[in-house]
Order: sequence, then C-alpha cells, then structure tokens
Amino acid sequence: MDVIELWSGRYACLLQSALRLTNEQFAAQLGIAVRTVATWHSDAAVVPRREMQQLLDTVHEKAPQAARQRFALLVAAERAPAASAPACAQALRVAIAVVVRDDKALLVCRRDDDATGISWQFPAGVIKPGGKAETTTVRETLDETGVHCAVRQHLGSRLHPVTGVLCEYFLCEYLAGEAANTDAVENIDVMWVPRNSVTRFIPVDTIFPPALAVLEEQT
Repeated sequence: MDVIELWSGRYACLLQSALRLTNEQFAAQLGIAVRTVATWHSDAAVVPRREMQQLLDTVHEKAPQAARQRFALLVAAERAPAASAPACAQALRVAIAVVVRDDKALLVCRRDDDATGISWQFPAGVIKPGGKAETTTVRETLDETGVHCAVRQHLGSRLHPVTGVLCEYFLCEYLAGEAANTDAVENIDVMWVPRNSVTRFIPVDTIFPPALAVLEEQT
C-alpha cells in the first residue's frame, strides 16, 4: 500500500516514524508549527485540513525508498485485522516505557547475547496475547527496575529499526521506588540518566523520534 487516500494524525505520525524525524524536524520539513505535530500524537483520529493533506502527500512522495518501505510496513501492521492470523500465532509486540523523573530518564542495560549491538535501553516487556500494552508497560518497569510508574501518553508504535519487532512506546511518569536491578537474569544495570544524555547510551538513530522529542523537552 503506497497511497494514503486521507491522512489522519495516526498516519502522519507513522510517516514521521518511518522518516525517523523528531517533532521539530518533521514540522520543519512540512513547514508547519511543532504544536501541530504534537496534536497528531495526542489525537490519532484528527484529520488535517486540505492544505496539510497535500503537504503530507509531497513529503511521502519525496521520501527515500527505504523510508517509504518502512511506512508501508507500519501502515500494514496498523491495518492488519486481528483475525487474519491463526489463533495460535501473534506478531511479537513489545511495550516500551519512557519513564521520566524531573530532568532524568530511566534506562536498563540488557544482557544481550545476540549481534544487535543494543545494550542500554528503555524498560520494556513482551505484550502477551490478549494483554494490554499499558498494563505491560507498568508491570515490566516495576519488575525490572523496582520503579512504580503511570502511563501518561501513548507516543506511538513502529517496527524497531534494529530488531524488527513491533514496539509500542509510552511516556510514563515516575511515582515511587528506588531504581535497582531487580531482574539480574536479563539486565546488568539500571540507572537514571540526564534526559539530554540518553543519546550517549542509546544511538540516536535507533530512538523513536517522538520519544526523543519528549526527552528533549525542557532540557
């Protein structure tokens, strides 16, 4: 599927994700206000006006082939009916928590034995069949780090550029608890890092653009 008949906030965000742009970069490419992009993230069903539809068409048409392919995959995953796959099979989905506490963000260091090159990550966990992504986000953060958090905002979803797994991202607010490595089987360490230093731990080109935009706010 290479044509969007009617752009929505959701499709616009998927295009941003496929282009791997921050809110500011995406707004600049479209020539619009950053607040408009933020609105799309907060209201997936909003339908941009006619002029904006044309701008999104143009950005999509001029996007590199690799970005267009990523966009097509994201849209296909969004539109795929739940009953299209056998009952015994479900695409692997992961909930990722971007937990912020004042000017810091919570990171975990994985015990990765594969060749992905990923070590430091945001807390994450596999969403079980029939499970809710928000519940998984809160539960896995507590299980891995000892930190209680609450989901504040769904930042969007994408196929991870390194692992290819479908990821659901959530901005979470710190509630209580001391950060500690409470899952020594999977993790090596857990720590709060300055939000403006997260890219020293996680390569910037692998961070979900909306998550990066959140981290860059007020830093």
